[in-house]
Amino acid sequence: MSQNRLEQLFQFYEEDPNDPFTIYAIATELRGSDPQKAMDFYEKLLSEHERYVGTYYHAASLYAESGQPEKAEQTYKKGMLISRQEGNMHAFAELQQAYNKFAGLDYEDE
Repeated sequence: MSQNRLEQLFQFYEEDPNDPFTIYAIATELRGSDPQKAMDFYEKLLSEHERYVGTYYHAASLYAESGQPEKAEQTYKKGMLISRQEGNMHAFAELQQAYNKFAGLDYEDE
């Protein structure tokens, strides 16, 4: 992660704390170095910008990685619902595939 990029993102956030793209970008930048802080930003998106579809995939997988499978499942399912409502079938397919893998439903031939 580039510290300059993160600093610039926080400057954008200061200028407009309600811009979902900036919040998403900060969460994504923080994910590798500070997963809890990243989750704080993902949760802000989930509560204040629930139609920002890109959040669901990353938030759900971070919940799963941090030992919160119930929250992961809820987040995947809500993301699939909202992506369908938004007509974003690409996001829906990605979420469904990730959810199936998470739930052990991905059947692959060996």
